[in-house]
Amino acid sequence: MTPPKLPHNEKQRQKAVEKYQLLDTLPEESYDNITSLMSYICDTPISLITLLDKERNFLKSHHGVPFNESPREISFCGHAINSEAELTIIEDSRKDERFIGNPLVTDHDAIFYAGAPLVDVEGFKLGTLCVYDRQPRSLSVEQKNALLAMAKQVVNLFEQRYQNLKLLQLQDKLKKRNDDLKKFAGIVSHDLKSPLANIISLTELLEDDNKDLLNDESLQYLEYLKTSSYSLKDYIDGILKFYKSDELFSHRKEKINLVKLLQEIENITNTDHNVTFNIQNNCQELILNKAALMQILINLVTNGIKYNSKPNPLINIGVTESEDFYNFSVNDNGDGIPKEYLDKIFDLFSVVGVADRDGNVGTGIGLATVKKIVTNLGGEIKVSSSSGEGSTFSFSIVKN
Repeated sequence: MTPPKLPHNEKQRQKAVEKYQLLDTLPEESYDNITSLMSYICDTPISLITLLDKERNFLKSHHGVPFNESPREISFCGHAINSEAELTIIEDSRKDERFIGNPLVTDHDAIFYAGAPLVDVEGFKLGTLCVYDRQPRSLSVEQKNALLAMAKQVVNLFEQRYQNLKLLQLQDKLKKRNDDLKKFAGIVSHDLKSPLANIISLTELLEDDNKDLLNDESLQYLEYLKTSSYSLKDYIDGILKFYKSDELFSHRKEKINLVKLLQEIENITNTDHNVTFNIQNNCQELILNKAALMQILINLVTNGIKYNSKPNPLINIGVTESEDFYNFSVNDNGDGIPKEYLDKIFDLFSVVGVADRDGNVGTGIGLATVKKIVTNLGGEIKVSSSSGEGSTFSFSIVKN
């Protein structure tokens, strides 16, 4: 018996085998289907998908034999990966000096062997797709072609697994990064809110106590200081809300009375009672995440009121349902959104630069948060707008 030699690039080849993380894994139907099919096509009792490990031949799929590994030094596949031939075929191993005295031959009657190497995208031979028989024989041209074709399919399955592993690793990294950002946002918000509240309070106190002593320019400076402080407070609150929006999805879906919910929205947003609300809907009851829907609607309605220079703001809310979605629209008669900003209005930190009714400029966080929530609810959101005439935000939420 002649043990197979190690390939000249064995160290790199072994790393290529290990990157797929298939060694010592349990049987999988996708691989077992291939070995079963090859046994039928080649009319052999045994078919294997093998991976050559350091000292063993691991059988990822073993049709016709009860074991899932054997010593590498007695493997037929070890010789197959060293061959330059497209297929390694041994019609009668008893006549091949490499296998005289080999336990696979003497104890398990491995007489006939045909193996196609499993070659990855970098050219490394990882193992084989092979068939065995207990008697001498040969393969037809069609059987050989099938063996070669299915060997490529096995490698495709390996590559799909590898890509999935990389995606899972990337997801883990992104989740960790997002968790770190959420923690950072919480810490920064907490650490900044307290001194910021002190600045606002002290500025207001300074203004009240010295109203008659300060000139108009000094009072204007104090007003600037207050405005900037409130803008920074909104920015901090927005960042925290954006990174905490995922927590909304821990709330279960519940039955929602739409009339009562829209009344809540009106009560929360219509603080000066100059806003007219019109509600149109064809469904009285919804089943969805109320906390998430409330945050979406409050944000859109508040924007429709804030960015509206007309004396009588108008908000139209529409709700319809289809077989798979609840569909919402929030329309206002406000100042509208400039055309050049429509494509990026939902991007985080994207701001139009236009002041609201109170003279404040937005942070570019609110609509990004809205889009994030809508997307996580399985829906989409879009906007249409005409300058000076108002905007319409349309979004959907999946029903399932």
